[in-house]
Amino acid sequence: MQGSENESVSLRNNDKISASRLSPSSPPPPPSRYPQPPLNMTSSNLVGPPDTPLGALKMTSGPPRLSSGPPPVRYELTNAEKILTSLTAGAVAGGLAKTVIAPLDRSKIFFQTNETRNYRFRYAIRWLRHGYRNEGLFSLWRGNSATMARILPYAAIQFMSHEQYKSILRVEEKETPKVYRWFAGAMAGITGQLLTYPLDKVRAVMAVTKTPEFRSISTVLLKVQREEGVLALYRGLAPSMFGVMLYAGTSFFIFGTLKGAAVQHNGGEDPTFIQRVLAGAVAGLIGQTTSYPLDIVRRRMQTGVSLGKGSKYSTAVGTFMYVLRYEGVLEGLYKGLSMNMIKGPVAAGITFTTFDYVYPALCRTTVCVHNVLDLVHRSVPTEVGGKYQKS
Repeated sequence: MQGSENESVSLRNNDKISASRLSPSSPPPPPSRYPQPPLNMTSSNLVGPPDTPLGALKMTSGPPRLSSGPPPVRYELTNAEKILTSLTAGAVAGGLAKTVIAPLDRSKIFFQTNETRNYRFRYAIRWLRHGYRNEGLFSLWRGNSATMARILPYAAIQFMSHEQYKSILRVEEKETPKVYRWFAGAMAGITGQLLTYPLDKVRAVMAVTKTPEFRSISTVLLKVQREEGVLALYRGLAPSMFGVMLYAGTSFFIFGTLKGAAVQHNGGEDPTFIQRVLAGAVAGLIGQTTSYPLDIVRRRMQTGVSLGKGSKYSTAVGTFMYVLRYEGVLEGLYKGLSMNMIKGPVAAGITFTTFDYVYPALCRTTVCVHNVLDLVHRSVPTEVGGKYQKS
């Protein structure tokens, strides 16, 4: 009996407390400075499958979860962004490779444009050593400014157009014929060479002359235009187009094929750094060997007038026949090949490997920037109907 009376008293006291809280005479609590979310049983703070009865749903602790809108969509690069990233990556790759091999390249151009038959690799090294002793270390990089002015846009355009041609020809699809990979590389090389050829002419003239008037790009351009005419800047273009078509098509084809073989060898994993460098080196070696005679013809035609031998090298066919007749195959059309077999694989290995790492990194960086900007945009509240809501 006593226990039941105590329970009755307790219930009456609780009723009084509840009534006093709900009594209109009691003053309302002070308004909060910050609006509080309503504590009702909405879908934002209920846990359970969609078809669960309302009475079986459980309420989560804390305030209801606020919806942050639709989930973020994975960003895909636009074609314009792909063009910009491939241009940048190509310029970085080409500039780095050409800077490393600039002394060897200058030596090769010197012997290509010289009619001396007894070329040897040791003669090229001796020529470089002589230049270092008499003119200083930086003389070995003479003409490198013209090289950079030409190779940066050339490599950028070449790699950018290669990515575009690969997309157009669907080179990466399994049902696409493998020869399309060669066509993509060949067209990329032609595109880059056609748009930057005058700078290649300037670079060749600066590499083989020692007079002060050929020390800058602008002076060479003005002098050639004044003394030889505007068309002289494109002398040797025809053999250059054929040569770069063979070189670029072969090198891109071999590099892509060897990369695919490396992926299969690695069980589907990406090629390693060493595999990329070796693939690029092999691609450069074979590509330059196939197009080397046309490179000789191009250099002779580019520098003939500057060296006082322009009458001999006025046409591509005439230059080819002259070199073949008076200098032979090995000591004429393939003069300097031993130097090229060193610098060619080094340059190609650096170029292909650098682009293979820089281009995906730039793509990932661009996607990351877009994701961050999208996150910022979604988190900034916007005013809708007098109320602030998240985007």
